[in-house]
Amino acid sequence: MPDADLLTETINERTKDLDLRPILDQVRLMNEEDQRVPAAVGAVLPQVARAAVRIAEILGRGGRLLYVGAGTSGRLAMLDAAECPPTFGTPPDRVQAVLAGGAAALSGAVEGAEDDEAAGGGEMDARAVGPNDAVVGITASGATPFVLGAVRRARARGAVTIAVACTPASALESACEMAIVPLVGPEVIAGSTRLKAGTAQKLVLNMLSTLAMVQLGKVYGNLMVDLRPTNAKLRRRAVRIVATAAEVAEPEAAAALAQAGGRVPVAIVMLRSHESVDAAERRLARGGGNLRRALDDGGR
Repeated sequence: MPDADLLTETINERTKDLDLRPILDQVRLMNEEDQRVPAAVGAVLPQVARAAVRIAEILGRGGRLLYVGAGTSGRLAMLDAAECPPTFGTPPDRVQAVLAGGAAALSGAVEGAEDDEAAGGGEMDARAVGPNDAVVGITASGATPFVLGAVRRARARGAVTIAVACTPASALESACEMAIVPLVGPEVIAGSTRLKAGTAQKLVLNMLSTLAMVQLGKVYGNLMVDLRPTNAKLRRRAVRIVATAAEVAEPEAAAALAQAGGRVPVAIVMLRSHESVDAAERRLARGGGNLRRALDDGGR
């Protein structure tokens, strides 16, 4: 598919005179275009939900979620993967991001990296991707060779494959078992897919990782109860979460959290069930680490 035919590369008629307009008009135009993104994502919510459930199934049996992208897409993937351990208490290798060009591509372009289809496949082999993994390929065009190589190889190795693209009927969509394709239309600046396409991808990744973790019981109500309190801000947040979930004052929550070694779910079970650390741990173990199931356990 030639670039001229890609939806993400077409000229936006609404912004053709962008550079001639006063700055406030330029800001308004960008804002108006950005407002199209939530509606585009809203149109593919059933696909997002289906993918989130599949990802949760994989993670729930000890598997991995791997994002694969290049450029902006890959950097967004790195951001989402990096946020999962502190937010949801996942091991660092449970949610991974594979960026074309490696770590060097985080802060600068690595020439030709996104065009290397074999390298994408090689990354899947190097990580021993298989049936216990979900691989999400992310590319606005749906045509990035590195990503295509990765998902094709991942699927051949038995992994669940999910496409996130902003162009319809793309090669990526054809290569994957499932596809999420929010059609955001032409960019404010032609081809600058770090804009609307990047925003749409960020929204989709937010939902995939967050809602997969909700299915796994790492959220209680709307509280992220498996966070890792690794700095002062997160320690204060952990105390507030324990206090809210256990319906106690913050000093009592802080004391329970200290007894629990900083483990938020353990502290909440201790306070809600009036049990020791050991008893709370056993209750959580019976619930498979799911706080709501542990609290509904009734001490059995």
